[in-house]
Amino acid sequence: MKRQAFTLVELLVVIAIIGILVSLLLPAVQAARESARRTQCNNNLKQIGIALHNYHDNFRSLPPGWIAFDNAGNPDPEDGLPGWGWAPHIFPYMEQINLHEQLDMDEDIDEPDNSIVKITIPGFLCPSDPGEKRLFLDAEHGIVETTRSNYVGVFGPEELEDNPSDGLGVFYHNSRVPFSEVIDGLSNTFFVGERSTKIAPSLWVGLVHGIEDPMARVVGACDHTPNSKEAHFEDFSSYHSTGAHFVMGDGSVHLIDNEIDPDTYRALSTRMVGESYHLD
Repeated sequence: MKRQAFTLVELLVVIAIIGILVSLLLPAVQAARESARRTQCNNNLKQIGIALHNYHDNFRSLPPGWIAFDNAGNPDPEDGLPGWGWAPHIFPYMEQINLHEQLDMDEDIDEPDNSIVKITIPGFLCPSDPGEKRLFLDAEHGIVETTRSNYVGVFGPEELEDNPSDGLGVFYHNSRVPFSEVIDGLSNTFFVGERSTKIAPSLWVGLVHGIEDPMARVVGACDHTPNSKEAHFEDFSSYHSTGAHFVMGDGSVHLIDNEIDPDTYRALSTRMVGESYHLD
């Protein structure tokens, strides 16, 4: 019996149907992948929240936003040393014991032989962010090689440059905030939030001298809502479509909507102003 082959028209129809099916399935696949990435980002911040609680249990305060003093021992937020930020302090509580043992908090971040600043920390990276993990930044003493972070401490609602040593949030220059000072309530106060590489990358190491906006690489301000079109370097942002993740003082993590009421958003970034705003 003679076998009947596909005609060209039939073949084109089959190809068209396959193309339509692929086009219908692709958004669903992409959405599933982003959901998985968003879950991982949420988990990263959950681990950071747990680590901050464990640190507080041991030291009776949160770690400093970043440490910086001049040669005479006076506080110097932008030019002082050694510059280490809040993140390295919690390494022992994030399964980074080996890395913590390599840290010398008395050594300046800017030391040329300080190779630890080049290490990528997976727990500080949002998988939705396509930005480069390794950075080469034009700093005070030449090009500094380091790695980025997608999570920065919450300074408060005010401009960081106005008074970097006295933020209304829980992380600022030389801060040592105990939970007892978070009178707005731990469940009503942002501790750490998400920062994407859309404007410029943030750093886990702390203050690197001479780079653009060095303080804003470590902490962030909530004067504009997440992913705002008016966003400045120090604002919070993400590659998630609807908002940015924040870990609260009680360790819970919330995806804060881009359209959150600005007054509520700013209130959630303060520790002791006494506002009644809270998240459900």
